[in-house]
Amino acid sequence: MRQLANQLITGGFLMFFCHVAAGAALSQITLIQSDRSHAEQPSFADVAKIAARETSTSQLDLLEVPSADEPQSSVGQNGQKHGFIVRNLRRGLQDQKELYAAPFKVKNLKWDALFLGTTAALLATDRQVMRNVSNDHVDIGHRLALGMLLGTAAIPSVTWLYGLKTGDRHADETGYLTLESLANTFLIYTPMQFIAGRERPDEGTGNGRFWRHGAFNTSFPAGHPMFTWAMASVVAHEYPKTWVKVVVYGAAASVSGARILGRNHFPSDIWVGSILGYLIGTHIFHAHCDPQYSEACHR
Repeated sequence: MRQLANQLITGGFLMFFCHVAAGAALSQITLIQSDRSHAEQPSFADVAKIAARETSTSQLDLLEVPSADEPQSSVGQNGQKHGFIVRNLRRGLQDQKELYAAPFKVKNLKWDALFLGTTAALLATDRQVMRNVSNDHVDIGHRLALGMLLGTAAIPSVTWLYGLKTGDRHADETGYLTLESLANTFLIYTPMQFIAGRERPDEGTGNGRFWRHGAFNTSFPAGHPMFTWAMASVVAHEYPKTWVKVVVYGAAASVSGARILGRNHFPSDIWVGSILGYLIGTHIFHAHCDPQYSEACHR
């Protein structure tokens, strides 16, 4: 029942975040349509010139130039929305391509070796570590992880709402890139979950065996830390002040520790999820940030 409640709360917050995203998308489309409609309205002088032309030419011109009182066609509106969706789909596919290709770049090979070496060391000690984690603080771990996750998610959500209300483009970028980082994290997290199929510390023999589940929401990699670190990375890069980094990275680290305290994951699950979440958020920021808003943006 506790896990179900946690999932319902987390799902509800994500639905709220998606609602904010939909509002942002629609507002952007409306702004584009409004700008174009104003740009296409002919002036009184233009109408007078058209009326003075020959009959055949004027008819053709009037067909091309919409009247000031004529509403935009539904076809044009659908085209605007379709173009917005297509652009974002292409952008998302490009992000996924770059994220999956990043480990194979020559400059990243040394970091790959360090990451894999640390993962192997943690896998070798997972069982011993979890045997020393008490069952007495499981509830505290669950509540702390959920609270820190939702608290971290609230920061870019509120920032985005502020940007939409006031027209603050920096705040708007923060919310939008955070949503993009979550989407890209989900697209990497999900296949890893199905492929690994690892048992949680209190499942089966307690040894964290792989390929035991063919479903979602298994132990490897750790989802709560992965999503939290992705959000924290975007916020910390958008507002690279020391106190902001302490707050968001501190919250992300708390989620990582709390998931071990709550016996939800092995240390290797936490390590992989946290590092991947941070790297995904960092990549999305540098791929799409605007240098005029953050000094951490180097494009």
